[in-house]
Amino acid sequence: MPNLDVVDLGHLPWEQAWSIQQDYVEKRKAGQAPDTLLFVEHPHVITLGRNAQESNILAAPDRLRQLGITVHEANRGGDVTYHGPGQLVGYPIFDVAVWKKDVRAFVQAIEAAIIRTLAGYGIVSHTRDGKETGVYVTQADGTPAKICAIGIHISRWVSSHGFALNLNPDLRYFQHIVPCGLTLPVTSMAEQGVSADRQEVMRLVARHLAEIFNHEFTSSIEHLQETHP
Repeated sequence: MPNLDVVDLGHLPWEQAWSIQQDYVEKRKAGQAPDTLLFVEHPHVITLGRNAQESNILAAPDRLRQLGITVHEANRGGDVTYHGPGQLVGYPIFDVAVWKKDVRAFVQAIEAAIIRTLAGYGIVSHTRDGKETGVYVTQADGTPAKICAIGIHISRWVSSHGFALNLNPDLRYFQHIVPCGLTLPVTSMAEQGVSADRQEVMRLVARHLAEIFNHEFTSSIEHLQETHP
């Protein structure tokens, strides 16, 4: 079984994490690195995917600056999304062709890993098959609420970008966008009554991804200072 390297980048601005992603992507394409899962927590940032509508950013630029929210364009799929403290962002840099040359299957595998992780905390979650990507929970009134957003990019079958799982972010920040172009509410593990340790969630997500993609993962997570001095 091939190894899965897991690296925790800690708290890092989006643009710096993007640069690190690109380094790993080029090494993976060249066969100089194994499949790698990067974890990170970003300061307040809004990113626009390839299909983004700027009208889905609801706050004016001055208001975003007041709130300390930066805005960046990304080459991932999807629309507008928000990242911030209390969110676990994962960037799988995988050679998808080694597993299966199927982009939709790759997205579904990520969704499955998140669903399994949440189940470990007693949170029942699901996808919206045939509709939007991501993972949802069903609220008391029957309305789906997104708990994990997913947006990826594939180049020569090597993936970048990934998922954002809401542990305990300040959900009020989502009021400044139409998340992923949808009018559905956003929720978090904390709002579902679960107080989750970030390190523990990272290990669970990595373990489930390793199982799905037939990787060997030994629960060892490297940290930014160890891999990028």
